[in-house]
Amino acid sequence: MAHALAWFEIPCTDFDRALKFYSDVLGRPMTPMPFPTGDDVGSEGERMAAFQGLEDESDVNGALVYSKDSQPSRGGTIVYLYVEGDLTPALNRVEPAGGKVLVPKTHIGEGMGYFAHFEDTEGNRVGLFSMA
Repeated sequence: MAHALAWFEIPCTDFDRALKFYSDVLGRPMTPMPFPTGDDVGSEGERMAAFQGLEDESDVNGALVYSKDSQPSRGGTIVYLYVEGDLTPALNRVEPAGGKVLVPKTHIGEGMGYFAHFEDTEGNRVGLFSMA
């Protein structure tokens, strides 16, 4: 197994607002994609958009998800989005994009990188991670 994480989904209550927020903060576009269908998923109005910037198909990816079952939260699992280079510029774009910085850039330890937490426009706590 190459990664412990295979896929992630960040729930949203306003798809277009969340799409703009993450595109602005990460400085790269997101790609709308078909919502999975089946007996228990994929009803009218549900939407997804994939995070971009992957180097190859073995990288972990995820999406913003708008569905009847999506419940944004500050208290659940925290997903960390990778930022190439220094995470400071991305963190500096959080508040102008409508979010709130919860934990500033923090050094994890020598050779282990940096992290920060923010609250997105939907009310989710999300992390950023970089080596610089």
